[in-house]
Amino acid sequence: MTPSVGVVIPTTGKRPEQLRAATRAVLTQDYPGRIDLVVVVDGGDPIAVAEQIADVVAPRSKGDEPHCVRVLPNRLSPGLPGARNTGIAASDTDLVAFCDDDDVWLPGKLAAQSEALGPGADFSSCAIEVEYGTRRVPRLAGLTQVTKADLVRSRMVMVHSSTFVFRRGAYWVDESAPMGQNEDWDLALRAAKRQPIAHVDSPLVRVRWGASQYVTKWADRIAGLEWMLARHPELAVDPRGAARIYGQLAFHHAAMGRRREAGRWALRTFAARAGEPRAPIALAVAAGFVSAPAVLSLLHDRGHGI
Repeated sequence: MTPSVGVVIPTTGKRPEQLRAATRAVLTQDYPGRIDLVVVVDGGDPIAVAEQIADVVAPRSKGDEPHCVRVLPNRLSPGLPGARNTGIAASDTDLVAFCDDDDVWLPGKLAAQSEALGPGADFSSCAIEVEYGTRRVPRLAGLTQVTKADLVRSRMVMVHSSTFVFRRGAYWVDESAPMGQNEDWDLALRAAKRQPIAHVDSPLVRVRWGASQYVTKWADRIAGLEWMLARHPELAVDPRGAARIYGQLAFHHAAMGRRREAGRWALRTFAARAGEPRAPIALAVAAGFVSAPAVLSLLHDRGHGI
């Protein structure tokens, strides 16, 4: 029997066109099982959000399991983790899947990942297509399994929250994540510690960069990285992984004008791995040679982040 899937889309209701596109892409998946879509409104008006997506909620073809679409308020802690957990708690399906309200699932996504969840896996991801402006860049892992070591060494952008599919009851999002930062990385890392993540290395989710509400919230990003280091001490053990995080911390401090802190983290970056490029970039931002938004724009145009 094809497993039923509860799809959780958190939203604030402030991006109606993106939400409509995300909803439509979920409900038009060629998937024979039941899809229970739960749109969780965090801080907005559920009635208004329901009206935003009313015309994209259409009946399915004859013979398919009927879709169920609900719009609920976030009933747990304010923010993204609480909204996701509200959706998980409201689902009675075999599987749970996440999709951000500014991302789009591509055809075949749900079927491919459901199939990947065989007897030896309870969590699945897929490759992504990064959209920034008019450019679309595929980000592949080159792997069919993602391990704990992979996620310690690299954040692996393709293991993105909008690709997550997992067995209901196996995982919850940690609501202690500061301002919702890195809750998805934490969840993926916890899953990979249990057993390797089944990865479908085809770009089946279009991730829209530039619309994120978090990308330039430097203090929140710093808090999120420090939270990850405290929760997962192994992140500071792998030289490549540690250097990446320290370089990000240097960059975020530089973006806030904290030159001394940026320099301190840059030194730690060089000590962990001399060839880590984030350290000199952070120093260039701290010195005023280039702005942090300009750096991000250049990286995003190539499908990468800091």
